[in-house]
This record gives sequence, C-alpha cells and structure tokens, in this order.
Amino acid sequence: MTGSPPPQLTPIAYDTFVADVQAIAAALGKDGWLPDFIVGIGRGGLVPGAYLSHRTGIPMLSVDYSSRVAGFADDLLVKLAGMSAGGTRILFVDDINDSGSTMADLRGSILDHGAKAANQRFAVLINNRRSRATVEYWSREIDRAVDKDWFVFPWESMAADAALIDEALSVPERLA
Repeated sequence: MTGSPPPQLTPIAYDTFVADVQAIAAALGKDGWLPDFIVGIGRGGLVPGAYLSHRTGIPMLSVDYSSRVAGFADDLLVKLAGMSAGGTRILFVDDINDSGSTMADLRGSILDHGAKAANQRFAVLINNRRSRATVEYWSREIDRAVDKDWFVFPWESMAADAALIDEALSVPERLA
C-alpha cells in the first residue's frame, strides 16, 4: 500500500460495542445452542468474551492465539479439543472476522486435535462477508470490497494512531 493514503481509523463507540454484545447474546438465546464455555481469543476477543460471559452467565476461558507466538497456545488448544470431543460446547469470541485467518486456523487446529465440529461455534462483533472463514454469530456485517475502514474498538483506543495504522498496514489484503 505504498503511496496509498493511510487507512481510515473508525472508532467504535462504547455504546455500540455493548449493543453488539447484546445482539450476540440475543442470537445465542434465539438459536438455542448454548455453549458450556466462552473462549475469548486474545487479544481482540478478550473484552467481548468477558462482556458476553457476564451478560449470559456462561463461564469464560481464554486462548492467546492471534499473537502467533509459536507453541504458546498449543497445549490449551489440545485441551479445548478434548473438551469438545467429550461433548463440551465451546463458543469462540473475537472482535472481527476480517480476513478469516484467525478463525480458519483456530477452527482447523481444534479439529485436527479431535474436536467435534458440532460442539464449537464462533462469534464476532463485525463479520466481513468476504472472509475466508465463516462464523455463526455476529452483530454487524461489512463487505471489505467496499468498506476499507480500520475499526478501532474501545480497548484499542488507548493505542497511538500511528500504531493502529501500522497494524492496519501489516495485513494489506484487508484494506486493498
């Protein structure tokens, strides 16, 4: 994206974030598929996961997967896969399903370790309809072919704009 203008940083208001969590909780209630555990995907899914856990009363676990530190989450993913294989329903939560890399990699890893596909689902606040991964629950949907904004969630608002822009530019296919 050299020579391109920097991405548009679009803050998400706290009230909008809370409404998104409420929408996911409502979708879970309407669907009738209730997880035994919510798993917040670190780092972007930790805050939404905690809010959803408090809203629903479903206990929360976390997995630091999106940091991509080699081997860091492996043992936990094996444990989660074993729980799923044994009948435990798990809802993974993240902030956005953008390119789909995190969701697809995480889902694949869990399944590779023996998880039952029927016992795992994914929820996000914002879903890119062009993502390579599917999620079962979301509050809002975007089309990355049209919407190039870089969404800044309330917990990210502490970062400097330059850091947010660097993060956005680190995965140019999201914004190209």
